[in-house]
Amino acid sequence: MRNPHVTPEVGTWLTRRSSKTADWTVDDLVAAKRGTTVSVVIPARDEEATVGAIVAAIRDELRGRLVDEILVVDSHSTDATAEAAAAAGARVVAQDAVFPGLPAYRGKGEALWKGVAATTGDIVVFVDGDLHDFTTDYVTGLLGPLLTDPSVAYVKGFYHRPLGAEADGGGRVTELVARPLLNMFWPELAGFVQPLAGEYAGRREVLESIPFVVNYGVEIGHLIDLLELRGLDALAQVDLGHRAHRHQSTQALGRMSGQIMQTLFDRLEHYGRLVTAIPPATLLAQFRRGTSDSGVERELVLTDLTSPRHPPLASLRPGNVLRDTA
Repeated sequence: MRNPHVTPEVGTWLTRRSSKTADWTVDDLVAAKRGTTVSVVIPARDEEATVGAIVAAIRDELRGRLVDEILVVDSHSTDATAEAAAAAGARVVAQDAVFPGLPAYRGKGEALWKGVAATTGDIVVFVDGDLHDFTTDYVTGLLGPLLTDPSVAYVKGFYHRPLGAEADGGGRVTELVARPLLNMFWPELAGFVQPLAGEYAGRREVLESIPFVVNYGVEIGHLIDLLELRGLDALAQVDLGHRAHRHQSTQALGRMSGQIMQTLFDRLEHYGRLVTAIPPATLLAQFRRGTSDSGVERELVLTDLTSPRHPPLASLRPGNVLRDTA
């Protein structure tokens, strides 16, 4: 097992592997692309109000020069998300239409895994579909390290995340759950400013080599698995500036936190770092306003936090059509 006292390693990594989107121009990256193909995957559920503008910006500024493919994975939307994305120029696939012969789940990680399977780019860039004031600096920033340094395998974004009057009040699950747990069990990852960021990119062979947790545990699972399999120096992060998006309710963040904790404990067991006789329970009890059977104005709500994982896509190649979107 590695020495847990890795503060000097983290400091060296921060200097070596942290950058900002302004470090590269589009022309710089086009020159560095040299035949590498790039797919942008946007997972979206009920994002009619924002997804069209995101797609249109990438289409107008980057497609044909830096980006070869824009894919929106429609994750059971009940609004016109698919129509808005298609009208703006994206190829749209329904989440459950990819690998229809496999079990289908609901969750962000499910949409991301299906997005990788349904695209062809040598590099895959992930962008959330709920961003306001989106700029293509997000895409160029994430591509910078991957196109200019072949030793970089995976890049996470970070940014200022306002919440109300607080300039950096967003990222509550990161600060209250993910960061303390990573510092305890994988301190090598302590240098990531936003380990749960939804904007990141990776080389296809890398993304196809790791499992995808089907829910919000997907990002922390990626970092842990890639650290273990590729080493810290294969990972990088880029300052993307500012991120404005739709914030979730406190109860939704509680469910997200539970999924992240389930994923982290699963990886602890997988890598032999923490073995427990009794696995953590997967049922989360929460309360919302309402009238219960006892007459108390709190209704008990139970959520199953079980976090299934899809296998690495590379493992499905024998006997499977890897990018079946029928």
